[in-house]
Amino acid sequence: MADPKGFLTTGREVAKTRPVAERVKDWNEVYVPGSLLPIISKQAGRCMDCGIPFCHNGCPLGNLIPEWNDYAYREDWTAASERLHATNNFPEFTGRLCPAPCESACVLGINQPAVTIKNVEVSIIDKAWDSGDVTPQPPERLSGKTVAVIGSGPAGLAAAQQLTRAGHTVVVYERADRVGGLLRYGIPEFKMEKSHINRRIEQMRLEGTKFRTGVEIGQDIDAAKLRRRYDAVVIAAGATVSRDLPVPGRELNGVHFAMEYLPLANKVQEGDLTVAPIHAGGKHVVVIGGGDTGADCVGTAHRQGAASVTQLEIMPKPGEERNANQPWPTFPMLYKVTSAHEEGGERVYSVSTTHFEGDEDGNVQALHLVEVEFKDGKLEQKPGTERRIPAQLVTLAMGFTGTDQSNGLVQQFGLELDQRGNVARDESYATNVDGVFVAGDAGRGQSLIVWAIAEGRSAARGVDRFLTGTSALPAPIRPTDRSLLV
Repeated sequence: MADPKGFLTTGREVAKTRPVAERVKDWNEVYVPGSLLPIISKQAGRCMDCGIPFCHNGCPLGNLIPEWNDYAYREDWTAASERLHATNNFPEFTGRLCPAPCESACVLGINQPAVTIKNVEVSIIDKAWDSGDVTPQPPERLSGKTVAVIGSGPAGLAAAQQLTRAGHTVVVYERADRVGGLLRYGIPEFKMEKSHINRRIEQMRLEGTKFRTGVEIGQDIDAAKLRRRYDAVVIAAGATVSRDLPVPGRELNGVHFAMEYLPLANKVQEGDLTVAPIHAGGKHVVVIGGGDTGADCVGTAHRQGAASVTQLEIMPKPGEERNANQPWPTFPMLYKVTSAHEEGGERVYSVSTTHFEGDEDGNVQALHLVEVEFKDGKLEQKPGTERRIPAQLVTLAMGFTGTDQSNGLVQQFGLELDQRGNVARDESYATNVDGVFVAGDAGRGQSLIVWAIAEGRSAARGVDRFLTGTSALPAPIRPTDRSLLV
């Protein structure tokens, strides 16, 4: 145990954010650079090194949290980085983007604020990069086997890195113009600067992983041809089909999916565009969907100078404390204020959009909504609660419904789907097609970045066993085990 009295003598302290008035004028990460290092060792010392560390169960990656907390407390950053990387290929991603189910499962959280596991994690990896502890790990010998990975999000990257280090020749295919998937074009710069992706990709290149951008499997390369070219294929194409809102006025100009809006803002930061074609400047913006993607739209609209920002959520406002049906150590649905919400705007709960109103030129001008409530387990509209709010830009951030089937990838491979519309797979992540595996949201459905990385690592082991008959890669989690789904 790092500090036997740490959880008694040290209160929870988290990373400091820059003042709102300052950060909305730029796209840099919202946190004060270096603000964690003076406090993080004591925060790590709050970890109780529990006999049964429930944080392991809360984390789909099975991160060795008490071990690297102990090293961080002792400021042995090299050892802390080694233990962190033992289970997680990209802790700089999860340390910034994960909602931290590990903290919800922290034993200290039963009656005190939980350990700041996420902040400790990101401090360790940032320190490791700064000190040169993160280096390429090329394989000692090559297997002579080749693997194609379709998709360069966290699942695809994790699978590719594991398979490359196992000695296989790996090529990652990405249909966008840059590597990273939703990490690149779905996550705003203020949540994670893309330099973190770039240096990790460079590490992977030096290890031997090859990348092919601007190539869509099913369109640019026939899936059957790809299967003949490689000894194995990993499908990590994500669940990129956005959930639509089929109400009158949906066709009006100015009503867009979040994944039409957010990538353009990121392309401005990449230097590809001067101004995003879909821009919130001076407009009344309405974001439909109360999750993280919706919050990303809110923060982006603030930085683009929106006249107002309103976020709508069909579900009731969550409580600030656990409900009885969400006991520790499960991941509770709590009212959350993100950095984007701190920056302004209005959040409206228990409402449903009835239709959009446009002007004579076909541009959206207003949104009509109605309050809803649960009756007999169903959401019903409340009579007399209809109202109209101004809306000149609307983003639909209501989640995703599955893997894109419009490009022919699923059909060309001949893949079977499960009852939820995801690519079906067995416990080794193998699909019904010999030598074809699936990992991440494409097989699991929309989920968390930690699940994507965990599944990428697990699928890599399945591929390695398929190619060589054995594998020294970490044992996989079971894709059928949904007990940890959050």
